[in-house]
Amino acid sequence: MFRKYNRLSILIFSFSLLIAPSGFAQSTILSKGETAPVFTTKASLTCSAYDFSLKNALAKGPVVVYFYPSAYTGGCDAEAHAFAELNDQFTAAGATIIGVSADDIQRLNAFSSDPQYCAGKFPVASDPGGEIAAKYGLTMSAPKVGIKDPKGQDLTHGFIPRTTFVIDKEGKIVAVFSSETDHISPTEHVEKTLAIVKGL
Repeated sequence: MFRKYNRLSILIFSFSLLIAPSGFAQSTILSKGETAPVFTTKASLTCSAYDFSLKNALAKGPVVVYFYPSAYTGGCDAEAHAFAELNDQFTAAGATIIGVSADDIQRLNAFSSDPQYCAGKFPVASDPGGEIAAKYGLTMSAPKVGIKDPKGQDLTHGFIPRTTFVIDKEGKIVAVFSSETDHISPTEHVEKTLAIVKGL
């Protein structure tokens, strides 16, 4: 009886690991009222790489830091397009947008300039090791073998959970949205974020 129970327990535990979300631990994600960790990393704007500094961006006003799994995937493409479409309204509210994923900078150079996605409206930053994501309490999943994007390219990097942080000019987090816990769509991230930015 014990042997059967033991095998069943192992089977259930193993299955739970397979279906467990590869996102973040809810207990560690930064929340409203906390200070946003500053960072500097390689980013791309209109196919040109440069060093993006959150500290410098905050000196100009509020910043929207949105993490997303991967360029050239359905939800991430829709989210980037929505941010690009509403970018003028974010700018009018004095806010800067920065997207962050584990994509390498060469891939982001193309994504940032593509008129279907970022359209050269805002930068996207590279966090290949997930270090920036970790500062915000997000855990990047391990790369999955054999996964391809709609363009047929292999996705060799891990995925960061889709999470948006709205940071005021003092560096405090004023809102956090997560697709995993709040169950909102990629475009809803953008709409909710714009509403909050306009109220700052």
